Parts: sequence; C-alpha cells; structure tokens
Amino acid sequence: MQAENGKIKLIAYGTIETKANSYMPARLRQIYLAVRRLIRQYKPDKIALESLFFYKNQKTAITVAQARGVIMMACQSLRVSVMEYPPLFVKNKICQNGRANKKEMQKKIKLLLKLKELPKPDDAADALAAAICCLTERKEDR
Repeated sequence: MQAENGKIKLIAYGTIETKANSYMPARLRQIYLAVRRLIRQYKPDKIALESLFFYKNQKTAITVAQARGVIMMACQSLRVSVMEYPPLFVKNKICQNGRANKKEMQKKIKLLLKLKELPKPDDAADALAAAICCLTERKEDR
C-alpha cells in the first residue's frame, strides 16, 4: 500500500500461513523469511503492526507475540521502521468506533480501498487497517 497525491493505493495484500501443529521454531523461521522476502519485493519505508492486547487465551497470546517478534526482527534486519498501533486506535481511525467487530472492519476497508470483495481472512483486513493508519497518521492522532 502506498499514498500518492493524498490517495491510498493498494498494491497487494495477503497473509503468511504456517501449519498450526508444526514445530514452532520452524514456523517462526518461515514467517521471518517470508517477511524478508516481501520487504525485498515491495521495498516499504515502514511496516505497520497492531500492538498486542491481552488475550483470554495465554497460549494464543504467546504464539502471536513470538510471530510479532520475528516480524519485527525481519524488519530491523533490513532497516525498515515498524509502527505499532493499538487495536482500539485502529478501529477508531477506520470505523470511528473502537468496538467495531471484524465484519464492520472488513466492510470499511473494502469501501476505503474500493475492493470488489471483503478482504479475507479478517487478519488481512486488520493488517490493511493498520497500514491505512500508518499512511494517514498525523502527529496529533496519537
């Protein structure tokens, strides 16, 4: 995604998927290498991530934190800045509602980016929302 003349242009989006029951270090390596490959391909100036919030399921929180760590490490290894945004901030910025659900976020992202279909999976919509925040951020926003 990039901003041109004040307009957001979507270049590509997607998700990095790993097999749920495979060896965690191998999964993290797969994520790390995929992020490095994407950075080399698209040459972003910065990467947007949603910051972690407290999950009810601690195992999920730890897994997500590990994935975020390798993503940050991949970005740092290629000297790309990482911008973090709390989920509440992202939802407020995109939907003007900090309690927006996944479907509302997908619909708003579809509208903002003029997509033909809802962005799927919802993780991809979340990433697009964080990227929009990063591209449109002003110092007074946070």
